[in-house]
Amino acid sequence: MYSPTIRLFTVLELLQSYGQMSGREIATRLEVNPRTARRYIMMLQDMGIPIEAERGPYGAYRLRRGYKLPPLMFNDSEAVALTLGLLAIRQWRFPVEVAAIEGALAKTERVIPEKLLQRARALQEAITFNLVPAPVEMEGDYLTALSTAIQQRTRASLRYAAWQGEESEREFDPYGIVFHEGYWYTAGYCHMRGGIRTFRLDRILALEPTQQTFERPEGFDVLEQVLNAVSMLPGTEQIEVLLKTSLERAQQATARALGTLEETAEGVVYRRAANQLEWIAPMLMNLPFPVVVIGPERLKEMIRRMGQKALEIVGQETAG
Repeated sequence: MYSPTIRLFTVLELLQSYGQMSGREIATRLEVNPRTARRYIMMLQDMGIPIEAERGPYGAYRLRRGYKLPPLMFNDSEAVALTLGLLAIRQWRFPVEVAAIEGALAKTERVIPEKLLQRARALQEAITFNLVPAPVEMEGDYLTALSTAIQQRTRASLRYAAWQGEESEREFDPYGIVFHEGYWYTAGYCHMRGGIRTFRLDRILALEPTQQTFERPEGFDVLEQVLNAVSMLPGTEQIEVLLKTSLERAQQATARALGTLEETAEGVVYRRAANQLEWIAPMLMNLPFPVVVIGPERLKEMIRRMGQKALEIVGQETAG
């Protein structure tokens, strides 16, 4: 649980970082209701912090021009979160220079008190990450450029190499970016194909922002688009399973990034593509409701063998 004091400092940090924010935006960031966010603002104003409010439907709160917060300070939870985040980024080999990560860690250690410094260094010394690194390296500048284009709703011009090796020049409206099973993807409107397409960032050969703007479709689900596109890649097994439960319960029991769910009269159909089935079988067997594998046949056979082996382990003979 966050204390009110921590939330007050967080409001200050948000206003300092973003210049201005609406009460609803502050409430969303703090996971409180707008009335509570308004109370935090009033408490800070009572403490002498010069927060100005602009009324109206587009009103917002802002710090008075020229006001600066005291030097950077972290509480215990923030220091732990920042250190763990930087360590995870380094181990996952995200498209960030190692020197930048080490520099950020060094700067963090330089400004935190001795107690937090020891805690941060203890995390670095004690934790070992057993992760499968990203299978490919990619240009970090492309990730930054695409993120900016997505935020500003500006079209990008890119040169792309398809999986067969064929290169093409495209005008592309990027709607979002997804990190999925070690690869970075972007999805949006491809003007060359005249429709929604998904691209892997490590296959982008060149990328330049343009001055042309676009409107992102309302309700577009970039994760669903990427999952559907990945499921159609060559060389993957197409998994289809019937979950005999409600859609809500299926959503609670399965990670959204691991597949798509479709509600039907018989239950919920789970679909995904996978290069390896070894981890799918145990995942399905651990679900807390009846499951029927529709395909592929190789997954059915794998589960049969697992069931037979389980019976042998507990000393029961298998049927047939």
